[in-house]
Amino acid sequence: MKNKQYFDKSKQAAEVTLEKTEKLQKVLARSGLGSRREMETVIDAGLVTINGRTALLGDRITGQERITVKGRPVTLKAEDDLPRRVIMYNKPEGELVTRKDPEGRRTVFDHLPRLRGERWIAIGRLDINTAGLLLFTNDGELANRLMHPSHQVEREYAVRVMGEVTDEMLAAMQEGVMLEDGLGQFSAIELVGGEGINVWYHVVINEGRNREVRRLWESQGVTVSRLKRVRYGNIYLDKRTKMGEWIELTQAEVDDLSSLGGLAKKSVEAIPTGRPGQKNRGNLRKPVHAIGRRNK
Repeated sequence: MKNKQYFDKSKQAAEVTLEKTEKLQKVLARSGLGSRREMETVIDAGLVTINGRTALLGDRITGQERITVKGRPVTLKAEDDLPRRVIMYNKPEGELVTRKDPEGRRTVFDHLPRLRGERWIAIGRLDINTAGLLLFTNDGELANRLMHPSHQVEREYAVRVMGEVTDEMLAAMQEGVMLEDGLGQFSAIELVGGEGINVWYHVVINEGRNREVRRLWESQGVTVSRLKRVRYGNIYLDKRTKMGEWIELTQAEVDDLSSLGGLAKKSVEAIPTGRPGQKNRGNLRKPVHAIGRRNK
C-alpha cells in the first residue's frame, strides 16, 4: 500500500512539473525567433542549447533555463509578455519570401518595419511569380496555427488562366486531383470575367502546399498567366495598400485571426504604417479594415 501511495504521489508531482513546462520550439517561436516549424528545424540541426547541452526535439523547458540559438543567447518571453502584432503586405511579383537570397534578389523582408529584439514571421509563403496578400506576425505560435493543415485556413486567389476551361475541368479540380505530393483540390471556384483565352477566376484552397494552385490548373492542360492572393483566412487584401506597401491590422482583425487559430485574444501595439522608407518617421495613417467577404 505504501509503495502504491508513493507511486501515486510521484505521478502527481510529475504531472504538475509537466504542466509548468512548454515545448522548447513553442517558446522559441513565441519569443519571435521564427515559426514553430522553423524552430523545430533549428533544434533538429543541433543549433540550440539548454544550459550548455545540445537541445533535442521533444525537450520541454520552464523558461528559466539558459538558451542559445546558433551560439547566441536568447531572451525567452512568457505568454503574456509579447504583444501580438500582425501586418499585411502587398507583395509584387519578383520578390522572394526569404530573409536572404544568395543571388542578391529582392526579398519581402527588405520592406518591412524593423522590430527591436524580435523578427517578423511570414504566415505562409508565395512564390516569386505570385503577387498579393502576405501576413507577417511577431507571434510564432499564431503563425504556426494559421499555417498548419489541421486548422484548414482558407486562402483565396485571383487566377488568370490561358486556355479553354470546361465545366468538367472545374468539377475535377473541386472533387480533387492526385498531384505528385497527394490529393489537391479547390473548395470553391468562381468565374470573375475576361475574354478570349484569358479568363479570370477566384479559387479557394485550404492548405499551402508549394505551387498547388498552379499545379491544379496545369493538371487540366491550362496555364496560369497571373496569380494573386487576395485573402488569407478572414483578412482580405486592402485596395488602399498599394503594391510593395504594408499596413497595420486593427485590434479587431488581430483578434479575429487569433480566434481562427484557436488562440486567446491579446493586445496589439501600434506600428507606423505607410510605404517602405517612411517607417519610423511619424507619417501615420489610420488602420484600415478588411474588404468585405465575396459571395461564393
